[in-house]
Amino acid sequence: QVQLVESGGGLVQPGGSLRLSCVASGNIFSRYAMGWYRQAPGKQRELVATITSERGTNYADSVKGRFSVSRDNAKNTVYLQMNSLKPEDTAVYYCNAVALGNVVSVLWSWGQGTQVTVSS
Repeated sequence: QVQLVESGGGLVQPGGSLRLSCVASGNIFSRYAMGWYRQAPGKQRELVATITSERGTNYADSVKGRFSVSRDNAKNTVYLQMNSLKPEDTAVYYCNAVALGNVVSVLWSWGQGTQVTVSS
């Protein structure tokens, strides 16, 4: 069972930046596409970015041009660089392995997530 540990969240002012990290246990990380999700209070969890094992990336329209996803397979880690943060980016952020297709499916158990709060 792969375990995911997200970190790097915090309180940041509008316009600021944060870099989130997600470390996966085990030795199968490099085989999988990874996704970053977020869940704001009272809302459903939404997919914000994906990166394939070949480092192809895709972003939700709401974060395109502001967020950047990357991965380091040697460290079993996926990153989310978040710039020009807005109050509406406030959420708990999670990562997971994903199966990409018309419908994106998560493959592993969720970690605890990391809270991002954008507020002045």
